[in-house]
Amino acid sequence: MAYVDQLRELAEREKRAQEGGGVERIAKQHQSGKLTARERLELLLDPGSFIELDKYVVHRCTDFGMQSQLFPGDGVVTGYGTIGGRTVYVFSQDFTVFGGSLSGAHAGKICKVMDLAVKNGCPIIGLNDSGGARIQEGVESLGGYAEIFWRNVQASGVIPQISVIMGPCAGGAVYSPAITDFIFMVENTSYMFVTGPDVIKTVTHEDVTKEALGGAEAHSERSGVAHFSMTDERACLQGVRKLISFLPSNNLSPTVRSHVGDIQEDRLCLKIAGILPDSPNKPYDMRLLVEDVVDEGEFFEVHKGYAQNMIVGFARLGGKVVGIVGNQPAHLAGCLDISASLKGARFVRFCDAFNVPLITFVDVPGFLPGTKQEHGGIIKHGAKLLYAYAEATVPKIAVITRKAYGGAYDVMSSKHIRADFNFAYPTAEIAVMGPEGAINILYRKEIAAAEKAGRLTEERARLVEEYRTTFANPYKAAELGYVDDVLVPEETRRVLIRSLGVLAGKRERGPARKHGNIPL
Repeated sequence: MAYVDQLRELAEREKRAQEGGGVERIAKQHQSGKLTARERLELLLDPGSFIELDKYVVHRCTDFGMQSQLFPGDGVVTGYGTIGGRTVYVFSQDFTVFGGSLSGAHAGKICKVMDLAVKNGCPIIGLNDSGGARIQEGVESLGGYAEIFWRNVQASGVIPQISVIMGPCAGGAVYSPAITDFIFMVENTSYMFVTGPDVIKTVTHEDVTKEALGGAEAHSERSGVAHFSMTDERACLQGVRKLISFLPSNNLSPTVRSHVGDIQEDRLCLKIAGILPDSPNKPYDMRLLVEDVVDEGEFFEVHKGYAQNMIVGFARLGGKVVGIVGNQPAHLAGCLDISASLKGARFVRFCDAFNVPLITFVDVPGFLPGTKQEHGGIIKHGAKLLYAYAEATVPKIAVITRKAYGGAYDVMSSKHIRADFNFAYPTAEIAVMGPEGAINILYRKEIAAAEKAGRLTEERARLVEEYRTTFANPYKAAELGYVDDVLVPEETRRVLIRSLGVLAGKRERGPARKHGNIPL
């Protein structure tokens, strides 16, 4: 064959690979409000940076007439490119080819880029749009999923793993995203579930839609499976790019730094005084406080719709990326419950795995009471957050803005579980319990006498104030060394940046062991 003919054949094969399942199926994909696998990669990666691998791979199945249905790439586009100039490895499932179903060859392509990502210390991003296992391949398809799961586990804590659900993700396919660090979903076009509506109706007689069962809203607000819910695919892919800008490439990389914009160390936090209410029982939005402290007021929140009594996310302080954890007094008074504990523990462990310093803003009246919480396992789930903070060896700094009561005080990055620096505002209340509950125990006789005398309201108010003055303030904890300093709130940013600076060389090792046994 002449050289010109060889080039012509290459061009034809290239064109066929680019076409995926063909023009008609691409049109159908667009009609359903979804982009194609390649269009998604163009939006996700820096322009012109994508290098494709294995574009000519085809499946090996010879049953059910499959040998006559060969599509180059076999339903998934794999390779690498850059986001913000940093290398990432990617795979993007192509729903126009066999519904994006996973065959042995399809799985092999994904496993190859996962291996390359780990070997080269780069994040892996998976764009999921698949009907599940390819039935014609039977156990080979199931084995392909298991190979991916195994690699997810090996890569965990080594490189950031991001899953983007851009269509169906059902059955065993959901467990790969579940192991990864962050999951993005798209409203109205993506869904995840182990068993679909038809099976559920047959087994339990429940009638439910795909969206209600496993859509973006269901998983970002109720189950907590998804970390981000986006309005459309373009916004979703931009969100992935934004997240990557905060993440190190691997567990040995230094945290990402930015030298652009507001990184002045000495800028005062002038809004905090107006954010914190005079009344200790009045709610406020912890996000506003965080935004006043961090660079350019930019707080990239994770799991925003789930367990809203706690906030977690990424920000920068003096140009350095930090993980932010905070109780949210505007929701359930900032109490810790099962969902908040799980949300916080997962985020704390991610930050620790990738050497991202932790800043914790504390305003917690305790654990949420009730039979629902106790029977749901608040003891073991709350212990997960405690475990996560106690095992974390990254720089840990806590700021108590207001309430820090009972066991929740211990859990929220206290000095006793080895936070490096603990600060408190003058408004902080640190005690075994709140004044209203404490006086019922400490002053039972006085309260009973006041009730008989008809002056219960006045006496309770006096006792509450006496308790608050004596115990519910930061100074007793400061006298004991449990709080390193009581801060003027306007100085928060300056103190945090300087504290991060002196902790930059922190080295801490736990006892030798295979691994701990977190209470699951």
